[in-house]
Amino acid sequence: ENTIMDKENTIKVKGLDLPISTKHSIEICDFIRHKPIIKIKKYLELVLEKKEALPLKRFHKDRGHRKGNLGPGFYPAKAAKEFIILLKSLEANAKNKGLNVNDLIISKAMANKASRPFRYGRKRGLKARRTHVELLAEDRKIKEVKKWLRDNS
Repeated sequence: ENTIMDKENTIKVKGLDLPISTKHSIEICDFIRHKPIIKIKKYLELVLEKKEALPLKRFHKDRGHRKGNLGPGFYPAKAAKEFIILLKSLEANAKNKGLNVNDLIISKAMANKASRPFRYGRKRGLKARRTHVELLAEDRKIKEVKKWLRDNS
């Protein structure tokens, strides 16, 4: 669905040079895409407490399966913490624009590799992990109304 971004009903947040694994971020992005912000935030908090596992789709070599009908899964605490911060920022941006947080769904979640600077001190020679994360959320109800208007005109 390649439509032009609706600026009034779309909220965007970027996390640049986050000190988290790119592979973990990609898995989280794949999991949260097209889901409501509030449910995602609760789920990631459960991941932090190791009550719920994050399902793995792509980077799952030698990972064990988890309880339930989940398949391979894991608990990326550091990445989950950063994503919760980004989601809170997304909610704040939505409130600032006057949108209802309960109607927001993630329409775009993207993680990219960032620069990997050398560490200093005792860990010299190793490179630090860095990831860029971009999240875009849309108001579900307004999107549905616009789609209905487009289809019925």
